Amino acid sequence: YWDVGENLIYMQWSRSGSSSVDYLLRMGRAAMQADDFQTAYGHLTALTAHAPEFAEGWNARATLLFRMGRYGPSIADIQRTLALEPRHFGALTGLGIMLEEMQEYDSALAAFRAAHAIHPHRPDIEEAIGRIEQVLEGRTL
Repeated sequence: YWDVGENLIYMQWSRSGSSSVDYLLRMGRAAMQADDFQTAYGHLTALTAHAPEFAEGWNARATLLFRMGRYGPSIADIQRTLALEPRHFGALTGLGIMLEEMQEYDSALAAFRAAHAIHPHRPDIEEAIGRIEQVLEGRTL
């Protein structure tokens, strides 16, 4: 049941109240899904420029930048997302993934724990917390 609720939350987050902004989000996501990162970046950058208060625009671009391997700019966009929507468990999870890959385990654990506090029924978040706790325990032995 949690995935139905999660989908409803994402649908709500994806509505900006502006048909042109919603269009840019749809076009950016479609281009990203087609692995056309240059086109996706153009759409999502236009979106964030026109609607800097729309958290999901920043989150979508953060996801694109993550997929492009551009972790620094992705983390910056996640910070914008979280400033606008502090309960964005998807952004927190993405942040945790990048920090873990960068071996910033303490920060990754904090991001995953924050996501888990908001969305406690995601097995992938629980697994990430356990995995990082094992790494950190191994480091302190």
